[in-house]
Amino acid sequence: MGQLVRWVFVVLGTLSVALGVIGVFVPVLPTTPFLLLAAFFYARSSDKFLDWLLNNRVLGAYVRNYREHRGMLAQDKLLTILALWLGIGLSGYLAVASPAGRLALLAIAAAVTWHLLRIRTLRPPLPKTPQEPAGVPAPVDQD
Repeated sequence: MGQLVRWVFVVLGTLSVALGVIGVFVPVLPTTPFLLLAAFFYARSSDKFLDWLLNNRVLGAYVRNYREHRGMLAQDKLLTILALWLGIGLSGYLAVASPAGRLALLAIAAAVTWHLLRIRTLRPPLPKTPQEPAGVPAPVDQD
């Protein structure tokens, strides 16, 4: 692959990340497809950028879990669905006057909700409790 193509893929990947981040706040703009597209472009052009995306503090686990078909955390699903319906509801109420436009927004929200609910739900790992040293009795509750 030529240097120009790699550069174009890095630019397209970065643009995809930007659109994905904007999609977090704009309900009609999808987040996940843009982040996955960014991973696709980065995987073919720059290990450095792919590593940054997959290990990003905010987006990394989300992209890795989705990309590896693991699923989404229940709290992420809930937050995403709430933000989706709030954004669609406000857009439909404040910005869209036509009944057809409102119906289209409703259909989009329903389809995205259905898609999110079909994604496997991950359970966060239980926190590890410190082990008691051998030979030391556990504290006893006294009422």
